[in-house]
Amino acid sequence: MSRISTPCVNICWTDPVHGLCEGCGRTRDEIGSWCFITEEQRLALMPELKERLAKALADKAAAASPAQ
Repeated sequence: MSRISTPCVNICWTDPVHGLCEGCGRTRDEIGSWCFITEEQRLALMPELKERLAKALADKAAAASPAQ
């Protein structure tokens, strides 16, 4: 049996504002269904996860910075 591809980096904390894991960028539903989707679906989703996580972290940083 081969291992499935995963974006998990063992930083499992869901951001309540965006609903994304702060380690991998997946939603709770995606994490829960990860082992049930095809490898092709996982590989197609993984680049999107990096982009959405970067956007969520940028939004979080912008919200934390003082207004000018």
